[in-house]
Amino acid sequence: MVKSDPRQSLPSSAELPCSDDTPVDNEDQNFIPNLLLFLLQYIWADRNDWFFSVDMGVYHTTGVSPLVPIVPDGFLSLGVERRKAGKSRKSYVLWEENEIPPILALEIVSLTPGGEYDKKLDIYAKLGVLYYVIYNPEYWQRDRHQPFEVYRLVDGSYQLQIGEPFWMPEIGLGIGRGQYVSGNIPRQVLYWYDRQGDRYQTPEEIEQQTRQQLELVQKQLEQYRKRFGDLPE
Repeated sequence: MVKSDPRQSLPSSAELPCSDDTPVDNEDQNFIPNLLLFLLQYIWADRNDWFFSVDMGVYHTTGVSPLVPIVPDGFLSLGVERRKAGKSRKSYVLWEENEIPPILALEIVSLTPGGEYDKKLDIYAKLGVLYYVIYNPEYWQRDRHQPFEVYRLVDGSYQLQIGEPFWMPEIGLGIGRGQYVSGNIPRQVLYWYDRQGDRYQTPEEIEQQTRQQLELVQKQLEQYRKRFGDLPE
């Protein structure tokens, strides 16, 4: 007797909503994951084996129903297509991704508690998400947690990790807090870090640094000309 594949009865990504339509109550829930995505596009510009999404439904069969997604503020998967069949995903459906779960999930705690420390933690553990990052800069005292926490899945349970930025060897990146300046207004955000603990800079920062170095060289040349005349050919 040939057994039927249970996945044949599961809906496709085209039939599933991309999110749960739950509104965010602070701009960090959109800005910070989008900044991490923007940086990854620069850091991993030559790679096509990863996918990072913001506020997208992750559909799986480990919960109450495959029609009910978990929607992280941001998540990263490795070993999947950067663009599914050359197109943008509407949602992340595990049975269409070779059952590859996200390797990292990010939740940013808001005014209204969203079960980040219990309900969602249990869901991500069952799903097999290796790293679970909770960023809680405003309400950590209310929740009796630290503002930045990284959990690693060990034998099916999450264990709180120590160190910041925290290096994740399976991903080849670290993650931690840092200052972002827009105009003259600083704000704390999350950044990717390298193995040495150095923060990956934004393209704008690199451009500004290059410009400053060029201006310094031009000033040095001008000082040389004033003292010794034109440079020899």
